[in-house]
Amino acid sequence: MRRSLSVLTVLALVAAGCGDNGTVSPGTEGTPTSAAPVTSSPLGYDPTAELVRAEVPRATATDVTAAELGALIDGNDAFAIDLYRAAAADQNLILSPYSIATALTMTMAGARGTTADEMRTVLHLDLLEERIHVARNELDLQISSEQAISEGDDREPFTIRTANSIWGQRGYPFLDAFLELLAADYDAGLRLADFAADPEAARLAINAWVEEKTEGRISDLIPSGSIDPLTRLVLVNAIWFKANWDEAFDPELTRDFPFTLLDGSTIDVPMMRSSDRSLAYADGDGFVAVSIPYTGDASMLVLLPDEGAFSDVVAAFGADELAALDAELSARAINLTLPSFEIRSDLGLNALLRSLGMESAFIPPPGPIGADFTGITATPELYVSEVIHQAFIKVDEGGTEAAAATAVIIRATSAPIDRPLDLTIDRPFLFLIRHGGTGEILFMGQVTNPRVG
Repeated sequence: MRRSLSVLTVLALVAAGCGDNGTVSPGTEGTPTSAAPVTSSPLGYDPTAELVRAEVPRATATDVTAAELGALIDGNDAFAIDLYRAAAADQNLILSPYSIATALTMTMAGARGTTADEMRTVLHLDLLEERIHVARNELDLQISSEQAISEGDDREPFTIRTANSIWGQRGYPFLDAFLELLAADYDAGLRLADFAADPEAARLAINAWVEEKTEGRISDLIPSGSIDPLTRLVLVNAIWFKANWDEAFDPELTRDFPFTLLDGSTIDVPMMRSSDRSLAYADGDGFVAVSIPYTGDASMLVLLPDEGAFSDVVAAFGADELAALDAELSARAINLTLPSFEIRSDLGLNALLRSLGMESAFIPPPGPIGADFTGITATPELYVSEVIHQAFIKVDEGGTEAAAATAVIIRATSAPIDRPLDLTIDRPFLFLIRHGGTGEILFMGQVTNPRVG
């Protein structure tokens, strides 16, 4: 059985007033789009939804430099940890900073003035404006590229699939430049919907697309009432991830053991066990960390705070601390005991993003502090009404018949071993799932109670 994570981020933009929807007219650069609609009929959602794609193919080869890609990933790390710390409380949590950043950056392509500045600051985008989207395209291409398989290795490497879609009001004057950028750098075409006449049908069509892209893991993502006749644009990012541990836990060794909760009480939870494994390990300030490789170019980094130090570790953990921790990780023989767990998080992100400094995007225009999305349409009437994020993760002993050459990275340089270290993850912990080649944080969260989904 393959383990999977499914993540969706949705942003809905609505018109500030009930103005004329207009008619899509012939356009040029910076004018309402005239791209010829191509009818698309994917299984599971409304076959009448027309797919309007700018006459620009996705850029599958870029001129992004290593320095630019590194700057983007550094910013993503900072945003990921800001996001996690703002969302973290005393309960289980799973989210995908990568998915959220992708959806927000797509939206930022149409933002101008203070709205764009705030979004760029919150996302820690320290790149020239004209290089942001091409750099994100390059990152996505690297993360979703087919995994290499070593000669003679019949296992299957991990799979990660990303998908973007945008759903816009039929007849609304979207600008060519906006659609062309999303087509080239996000492989996203505009699906035409009629929010004004039938918002419920549009909601159901989007939810069906979501369910298909996540192999049925997430259904009914957008709740009833979230889309109304004033909705003009919905942007969706989906990530689907499936992976095996590089070295599976033996189910025969799984036993119930005590897990200490944040309030000091204990519960019995299924604990997976493996012996004498060479894993990357480090002692941090108030915690220990271990990196558990998947088959393929990805791993799970687990941070186990000292007893009573969970809140302090969460509060102190930042991008600089993560970079320092990476430098300290080194191979060590470990007897590892880790709980199996399953978590689903459903988050409304409006208040969280506003707390990080993304304010004006949510304020209806006009006015000096209202949203400015005049890069999407010339009329200053759009603002973000809702940002929804949902994620699912299941971790247990198994995985698929999978493998990748990067599994050797942890094993290649075995440290001198006297006795294996006993490491038991038996109290609340943090986890990060990262792409190995880039270091990008794909998923991040915490487990405070493995018995609660």
